[in-house]
Amino acid sequence: MTVNVGFIGLGRMGTPMAENVVAAGFPVCVYARRSEKAKEAAELMGVSVALSPREVGTSAEVIILMVSDEPAVRAVLDGSDGLLAGLREGAIVVDMGTTGISGTRWLAEAVKSKGAHLVDAPVSGSTASATAATLTIMAGGAPETMERVRPILEAMGGSLYYMGESGTGAAMKLAVNAVIFALGQAVSEALVLAEKTGVSRETAYDVFENSAVAAPMVKYRRAAFLTPETTPTAFDLNLANKDLGLIQELASSVGANMPQADVNRQLIVEAIAAGYGDSDMAGMAVFLRSGGTSV
Repeated sequence: MTVNVGFIGLGRMGTPMAENVVAAGFPVCVYARRSEKAKEAAELMGVSVALSPREVGTSAEVIILMVSDEPAVRAVLDGSDGLLAGLREGAIVVDMGTTGISGTRWLAEAVKSKGAHLVDAPVSGSTASATAATLTIMAGGAPETMERVRPILEAMGGSLYYMGESGTGAAMKLAVNAVIFALGQAVSEALVLAEKTGVSRETAYDVFENSAVAAPMVKYRRAAFLTPETTPTAFDLNLANKDLGLIQELASSVGANMPQADVNRQLIVEAIAAGYGDSDMAGMAVFLRSGGTSV
């Protein structure tokens, strides 16, 4: 059965994800806050472009959100031109960004008030993973709703995990990100340590990639660590700070002690204060080389 898909959010991750949904044969309508971005992407993909989130809601049975945070989600849903104003009864909203638990709960209730359903399905992976449709997707929601959107999710990801009830996908994404931020900080510190003892940056990273610490992230973020001056930002420290705040909020609500996450956020806040907020996460190594941090 053909399902009309609406895709809202055409950033570094959203654009290739939308392209893969189109490639899988689904009719797609796209929307982005910047209308010129939406028109350009729509032309390249050969799909229709909506002038508002409301228009997406009136035309699509499944609406995918790939925006930055809870305020961005609320901006998409609220208002006379918002998604809620046009959302069909029985439609499914799939939130694939890192919205957090409280934002996901609000979204679930908002969608339910319109007789629609929510699947929280955040992703883990790089822009290269998004392009290659090999993202890891962690989904939460009613089992029957999840099954209805499975073919669409499988068009974007290489691994799809059903986590359980609504909110569990969002929680699992924060757990994954806690490890990502810890690993990124550890690599930054260790790389600077090796450099200060006379080992070349490239040689040190060669060892990282071929040792027990060679996680996939270490491999695909090589350029960001070795040549931060010329490598495009994939995930900036401002976003990392936002996500660590969500991690701390979740940890507090469930009584989980996460001292490493607390320290990692403190360090990132210091780097942002020093002017590194728009830098890639690997910019923590640049910050440390400069002698930054009071921790």
